Amino acid sequence: MSKAAVAISGAQPGEVINLRDPVVAAILGWLIPGMGHIYQGRTGKGVLFMICILSTFVFGLVISDGRAVYASWTESDKRLPYFCQLGVGLPALPALVQTYLVRQGKAPLFGGVMAPPATPAELNEWYKTLHRYFELGTVYTMIAGLLNILAVYDAWGGPVELEAEEPKRDDDEPPDSNP
Repeated sequence: MSKAAVAISGAQPGEVINLRDPVVAAILGWLIPGMGHIYQGRTGKGVLFMICILSTFVFGLVISDGRAVYASWTESDKRLPYFCQLGVGLPALPALVQTYLVRQGKAPLFGGVMAPPATPAELNEWYKTLHRYFELGTVYTMIAGLLNILAVYDAWGGPVELEAEEPKRDDDEPPDSNP
């Protein structure tokens, strides 16, 4: 059976779902979590991934007052967690726009959500005012990005194909010895 059309466990016997192009499914799944599965016709799984991953990302963003997700690569602030957060796709991309605006000396959009701190003193202020919620928001958004990477892999690789089971043999039965 080809990778593009597989029998899915839990489906009716002989039922085959066309998984379409796995590369397109992976790209769609990265851009919007769950969209690759929806494109493949695995709607239930796609909606489940979409709800779980996006709600985890948004929850982390909300508890951190929109500060946990930002892109920065300055000498005083190398934001490595953003590489994990970027795994969630389009929802993390406004951070790149905000970083560009701040580095050009312009005001960030959307009240500064996903904008990097302009100075190290501003970052210290975030830690003071948000306490542990800044770090918790960072962890939640990182987890969402990493979970989406797994979902993208599932969209690209397709479901696990089950092999037909061989009938079980009783140990007390002698093996067939027909020549």
